[in-house]
This record gives sequence, structure tokens and C-alpha cells, in this order.
Amino acid sequence: MRRFAPLFAFAALVTACAGAVAPAAELFPSLDQARVAVTTASGRHEFAVWIAADERSRQQGLMYVRELPPDRGMLFIFERPQPVAFWMKDTYLSLDLVFIDPAGRVLNVAADAKPLSLMPIRSRGEALAVLEVLAGTARKIGLVPGDRIDLPTLRTTGSGRPWR
Repeated sequence: MRRFAPLFAFAALVTACAGAVAPAAELFPSLDQARVAVTTASGRHEFAVWIAADERSRQQGLMYVRELPPDRGMLFIFERPQPVAFWMKDTYLSLDLVFIDPAGRVLNVAADAKPLSLMPIRSRGEALAVLEVLAGTARKIGLVPGDRIDLPTLRTTGSGRPWR
């Protein structure tokens, strides 16, 4: 039995590593990253975000992610302002969804979105972007409709021109 101890230890290590969560920076290596600044009555708050600017990355979103640092998120960018709806299918984290108009103002905040839900979460107006951050973040920083979000200057997949 003793001669199998190293084998069992190795098997346990491999099993533990297989279930480990990748560091946040490695979650979406093919996506561009940027910083987003949110200005609320409580001050300026910055988030490092992955940019989901094409159909494939917008459909994937934060699905299957099980851990997210409080200063990280995902920014979904659309080719043109439009009413948008999201759901939480295959999303294990509760999130706050922040719908943003073309001027960089918050249209509405869907706080504490229920994980794995198929219930549509809609913008209240035409959104050009949606910021997803951990649930409770909007409440913590006092984020409300009308607050300003400084978005990175990017090129979208549709028009090929700066969207801001």
C-alpha cells in the first residue's frame, strides 16, 4: 500500500488542479481588455473589462465563469444603439447589468440578476453598451440611472469607426 501513496498523491493533485479556476486575466485570452470609469455620487470607480464586441463574444459573455474579482467585468458593445435583452443562461455568478446609452449615461441597472435564469433582462431605451459586474457592485458604489460611464474608445465590428 505504501508504494502506491505517491501515485494517490499525484492523482489527488491532478484532480484538484482540474477543478481550479483560471486567474481572471486568463479567462478570455482572445478578447481585448480595457478600463471603464464609472462616476457616481460616491466618486470615481474603475473596472478592468473584457470587450465583447462581436456576436460570438456577446453570446458567450460570462457564461461558465465561477469566480470574478470585484474590479473586473465584461463590456458588451453593439454596432448601433438598440433595445437589448440579456439572460443568465449558463451564468453561475449573480451579476449587475448596467445598460448604457450612446452618450455614456446609465439607462438602467438590473441588480442581482439571478444565475442560470432564462428570464429576459431588458434595457430601458436604446443601449450602445452593457457593463456586467458582480452583483451588489451597483449598490455598493451608488450607481443609478443618469450616472456617467467613461467608455474606452474602440472600434466596433460593424461600422469600423469609433463608437464614442
